[in-house]
Amino acid sequence: MGLRREARELAVQMLYALDSNSSVGVRETLRTFREEQGEIAGKVREFAEELVQGVQAQRAVIDEAIKARSKNWSLSRMPRVDLNVMRLAAYELMFRSDIPKKVTINEAIEIVRRFGDKDSPAFVNGILDEIEACAKVEVTGEEQV
Repeated sequence: MGLRREARELAVQMLYALDSNSSVGVRETLRTFREEQGEIAGKVREFAEELVQGVQAQRAVIDEAIKARSKNWSLSRMPRVDLNVMRLAAYELMFRSDIPKKVTINEAIEIVRRFGDKDSPAFVNGILDEIEACAKVEVTGEEQV
């Protein structure tokens, strides 16, 4: 497994922890993960923390983008793993132009395949494809076909 995949999986775990216990802040969650995951390489931890902080900073925008594209699903009804994988990927798609869009989507699908259920990959892929299409429109000003 590559360093970035490892970092993304760690980031999803941190986001899940934050989502599960909203009374604990980002700093506390990052500190706890640093203590518990001491053997993780510095670059992996740095990238994971950067992603988590980015998702948390843009969470309202990200959640709105996911909600707008999820037909008949409120965020509260979505499986927590699926939602946090989508939050991470949506952050990359919407705010990280240095990461190729296809890489982001493929990584999200692989991560949700590992941690989600059998229906998760298709669900996550459908929403992320729509977010990617909208991100292209916003960047270029025209629709990509």
